[in-house]
Amino acid sequence: MKKNFLYLILILGTVLFINACYYDKAELLYPTVQGTTCDTAGVVSYSLKVVPLLKAQCYGCHSVTGGSAGINMANYANDKAIALNGKLYGSISHAPGYFAMPQGGNQMSSCDLAIIKKWITSGCLNN
Repeated sequence: MKKNFLYLILILGTVLFINACYYDKAELLYPTVQGTTCDTAGVVSYSLKVVPLLKAQCYGCHSVTGGSAGINMANYANDKAIALNGKLYGSISHAPGYFAMPQGGNQMSSCDLAIIKKWITSGCLNN
């Protein structure tokens, strides 16, 4: 009886351990729809590409009227300053040494990160 109980505990523990090692990658679970690609060729438009991403992910907490943690965004000058000092990309890409943003949320998609990275490496143009 005691031996059967130990086997049951061992099997249950193994099942729980295997389930605890579950790992998802959004790109693998939710592949892009055929025909859509991440277009970062050429110059990335601040107003057409970057602002919508920042508005959806950042401006809610980091707006000019009440920036969380003293970080005010929602205008070109502030967005550019945060981008040039490395804090924008470091935070949204969840890089070591930066506060992962959005706080308590998921990291932006690899395409969204690539768009913002391209804008930064292109000189943070106001276009």
